[in-house]
Amino acid sequence: MKPNSGTLVINIMNGGKAEAYEGVYQCTARNERGAAISNNIVIRPSRSPLWTKEKLEPNQVREGDSLVLHCRPPVGLPPPIIFWMDNAFQRLPQSERVSQGLNGDLYFSNVQPEDTREDYICYARFNHTQTIQQKQPISVKVLSTKPVTERQPVLLTPTGSTSTKVELRGNVLLLECIAAGLPTPVIRWIKEGGELPANRTFFENFKKTLKIIDVSEADSGNYKCIARNILGSVHHVISVTVKAAPYWITAPKNLVLSPGEDGTLICRANGNPKPNISWLANGVPIAIAPEDPSRKVDGDTIIFSHVQERSSAVYQCNASNEYGYLLANAFVNVLAEPPRILTPPNKLYQVIADSPALLHCAYFGSPKPEIEWFKGVKGSILRGNEYVFHDNGTLEIPVAQKDSSGTYTCVARNELGKTQNEVQLEVKDPTMIIKQPEYKVIQRYGQVSFECIIKHDSTLLPTVIWLKDNDELPDDERFLIGKDNLTIMNVTDKDDGTYTCIVNTTLDSVSASAVLTVVAAPPTPAIIYARPNPPFDLELTGQLERSIELSWIPGDENNSPITNFVIEYEDGLHEPGVWHYQTEVPGTQTTVQLKLSPYVNYSFRVIAVNEIGRSQPSEPSEQYLTKSANPDENPSNVQGIGSEPDNLVITWESLKGFQSNGPGLQYKVSWRQKDVDDEWTSVIVANVSKYIVSGTPTFVPYEIKVQALNDLGYAPEPSEVIGHSGEDLPMVAPGNVQVHVINSTLAKVHWDPVPVKTVRGHLQGYKVYYWKVQSLSRRSRRHVEKKILTFRGNKTFGMLPGLEPYSSYKLNVRVVNGKGEGPASPDKVFKTPEGVPSSPSFLKITNPTLDSLTLEWGSPTHPNGVLISYILKFQPINNTHELGPLVEIRIPANESSMILKNLNYSTRYKFYFNAQTSVGSGSQITEEAVTIMDEVQPLYPRIRNVTTAAAETYANISWEYEGPDHANFYVEYGVAGSKEDWKKEIVNGSRSFFVLKGLTPGTAYKVRVGAEGLSGFRSSEDVFETGPAMASRQVDIATQGWFIGLMCAVALLILILLIVCFIRRNKGGKYPVKEKEDAHADPEIQPMKEDDGTFGEYSDAEDHKPLKKGSRTPSDRTVKKEDSDDSLVDYGEGVNGQFNEDGSFIGQYSGKKEKEPAEGNESSEAPSPVNAMNSFV
Repeated sequence: MKPNSGTLVINIMNGGKAEAYEGVYQCTARNERGAAISNNIVIRPSRSPLWTKEKLEPNQVREGDSLVLHCRPPVGLPPPIIFWMDNAFQRLPQSERVSQGLNGDLYFSNVQPEDTREDYICYARFNHTQTIQQKQPISVKVLSTKPVTERQPVLLTPTGSTSTKVELRGNVLLLECIAAGLPTPVIRWIKEGGELPANRTFFENFKKTLKIIDVSEADSGNYKCIARNILGSVHHVISVTVKAAPYWITAPKNLVLSPGEDGTLICRANGNPKPNISWLANGVPIAIAPEDPSRKVDGDTIIFSHVQERSSAVYQCNASNEYGYLLANAFVNVLAEPPRILTPPNKLYQVIADSPALLHCAYFGSPKPEIEWFKGVKGSILRGNEYVFHDNGTLEIPVAQKDSSGTYTCVARNELGKTQNEVQLEVKDPTMIIKQPEYKVIQRYGQVSFECIIKHDSTLLPTVIWLKDNDELPDDERFLIGKDNLTIMNVTDKDDGTYTCIVNTTLDSVSASAVLTVVAAPPTPAIIYARPNPPFDLELTGQLERSIELSWIPGDENNSPITNFVIEYEDGLHEPGVWHYQTEVPGTQTTVQLKLSPYVNYSFRVIAVNEIGRSQPSEPSEQYLTKSANPDENPSNVQGIGSEPDNLVITWESLKGFQSNGPGLQYKVSWRQKDVDDEWTSVIVANVSKYIVSGTPTFVPYEIKVQALNDLGYAPEPSEVIGHSGEDLPMVAPGNVQVHVINSTLAKVHWDPVPVKTVRGHLQGYKVYYWKVQSLSRRSRRHVEKKILTFRGNKTFGMLPGLEPYSSYKLNVRVVNGKGEGPASPDKVFKTPEGVPSSPSFLKITNPTLDSLTLEWGSPTHPNGVLISYILKFQPINNTHELGPLVEIRIPANESSMILKNLNYSTRYKFYFNAQTSVGSGSQITEEAVTIMDEVQPLYPRIRNVTTAAAETYANISWEYEGPDHANFYVEYGVAGSKEDWKKEIVNGSRSFFVLKGLTPGTAYKVRVGAEGLSGFRSSEDVFETGPAMASRQVDIATQGWFIGLMCAVALLILILLIVCFIRRNKGGKYPVKEKEDAHADPEIQPMKEDDGTFGEYSDAEDHKPLKKGSRTPSDRTVKKEDSDDSLVDYGEGVNGQFNEDGSFIGQYSGKKEKEPAEGNESSEAPSPVNAMNSFV
């Protein structure tokens, strides 16, 4: 039990069984005054037992016969919810022919061939334990017979001709009738000797279930269900008896008595059967409780006479019958307490003169004290009509005057003592506006002032606020607020309106208003134009049921002729205080015949209008109440739209009060299925604007009408509108889907429309789902991102833009209605043709000599087809930045580097480089480089061979440095093509690598490296692109210490191998695999085997480049394939190799030669470390 509380906590989260705590609990609270007890609290553990195993025989039934599939769910606590589904977890469709009963069984009024299936499965859902139990599938086979014999109705449930039903008051009554027969019978319900209760009666399960909510004893009686088809009918009578658990008529209340007083406790309850009343004292039956001579029990009443203090106790009244019980505690407290006054002493009350004053004197005592009031120290007791004395001790002065101020004394006394308390009353003078603002007419651009002079009590501090049209004054320096006035300078037309002066104090508030009218300056000084005065002397004559004549006398025109009169009316019966526009007449007319509506309490007023504005309204006319009549009109905007597949929601706009034409406004809602020979179904409702029809077929048209009625009768016959029951998901996918590829980025898709009946709703359009399967130039697949295009209406084609060239795509088409999407059509595969490639991923120029430069490049990130060649253009740049002649070279697509010979020494060149497919050339990448002046190494520091390896959100930057030791480097980077300033990162120490973090996936960046303290000393720019964002990534084991150590060991072994190769080559030897290499037509190094991760064989043919770089390029600038510096990248699978984020060993051996990516590798990011490891194992 919680400390300082009566709450009992049972926690089985950490162990224990719920069954151990099953039982009936009751709380008792006890002190020296008595004991109170709570109602019984029953705790029962929830249960969701398994289905008992049973052998289910297949059901073979002839077509047209009835069938019942029994569910018989396990008994759980609370009872489970039953539903039938198939093996695909789809609910079995139900209708007037096939439906589920209240006991969970599935009833077939008659079976049809489509009922044949082997997966009728009954499910029991236990909500409290959140579990679902499944019965073994039931097989049904329908045997077709020709012809099928029609049968008259027979009741499947309930059986026999009569049955009984007992329900408790306030519960929901459910009565069920399910019939067999062919054609399917229709169920109708009636109550013998009475009507079904309106507003509480509902039909469910295709009218097979009658539902009456909040039942009472008046709902007892005989209910008959009638099942009918064309061959006959059958009926069943259910005798309903409504019983009632006890309910209170008068519950016992706490009783406070003083010694010697009398009192009673009354406990009255009702029920069916009538409940028994029993009493307890302090939780013990009163018959065995300690005797109390002052207490006498008389049925449902306990009578107390001459009680004493020992008579205090808590009494419990128990009213029970076989359906339940009521328990109430009542405390009889016998107190002997002298009076106490609870109001604080010397409390100050302040009121305004002529308003009521309330002086409080809250008290307590037993016996109940008597209260007396005195004014002044030695004043006499207050009496008379000028005072009101309340039972709670409060003294009320209805109209307080100045002389009411002073000290008031409250005296409370009983036989045990007396006490008193003094309070102070101050009566203040009211706040008044002695000079109010007056109506003003001012010419445009003039100046106007409103006065507001006030008088107030000297002890109160007033505040003055000015409003325009009940809102704050405009924030304009033309408005000047003085102590007693408001001045408006340079008046404009916008200043026209009502100005209000509000004066507030802590006790009262007053206000006064005046209208400002702005007019044009007249050509001659003259007449003051103003709004007309209100009409007066309104008179009603010629009273009829639907018309009346109103006459009036116009007010003064104020120099501007009255153009028209506006007549307004008030309905004192439905909308008192609200005035509505009725009509208007010319200014020369002073009488009008007005049309009236029934059941309206009319008052009229007239407003005169001239060019200046509208007058104040006239005084209201006398009231005239018209007689009630049938409604003249029906609700408008009647609609029928289903919210679920099996219902129809009928809505309408309710009539307004005066449109009802009489009391008791209701609506008769009628509906029937369109194009079906069926009778109208009607229900009468009130105070609602919606009615839901349940158990309708899916998306069928209905004829709907809503008719108004009141206590006098019906409105005219309403017009019918067409609505539809609820939509369900479409059943069929579009067929004959065809794709026509227009170009490398655009395709057109065609399909056949689905049949209208299968849409099962309002056709909204078609959705095309399409996604890229793979690039045709690469094998590996990437994360599939489906795209969706929606085509509205009944279109049968659509365009698919934004496709990637040279790729394989899939698509399917689905129909869409108001409920959602239908099934997808079979996936259609199509391919896009080649396009132009993107720019090469990089271009690096290294190893400058007197007359040569070495170029290295990477294949395009998006080849968009099969590369056929690279185009290199270059031209010299002189000291004035003028460009020389342009030279163009075509390079085979399988090359990744070349040495450009026969260049001018100490000359800057600009290079333009792009790739080509059969479609055309892609975008180019540019770079600049300078040949050296002589063969001597430069003395000045140099930063060269800046290489990058990019991942999704970071990139490893490495470079080579020649120059003085202890240089402090920095890295600058930015988005390629952006005009934003370079971002700068400082490199710690003299390392020649750095990791850029926090990059945006799929973005091209530019980068360069510089040294601190050497002005303008930076490397050339390099461009790289981060990898695309992926749905998920593998853990990068390349950052693990064990992996770095393994890579270092592998690199050391390769270095030793290279040294051995170098020595043997200088001796003229050949590798043992030379003969195998000579057999290959392709002189390139064999790639790594993709299946087992081993190396291809290595060749040292004489036409291959030696390990040390030389100038063996022919003098005519023809290009030959060149080997790389035998780095790890030759044996990897990625473009850039694999780098650790700290720029360690693996990153140092990447970027020497950028190889074309392995076929099918569609991602631009570095290869997985797992693949890298497989390459060296």
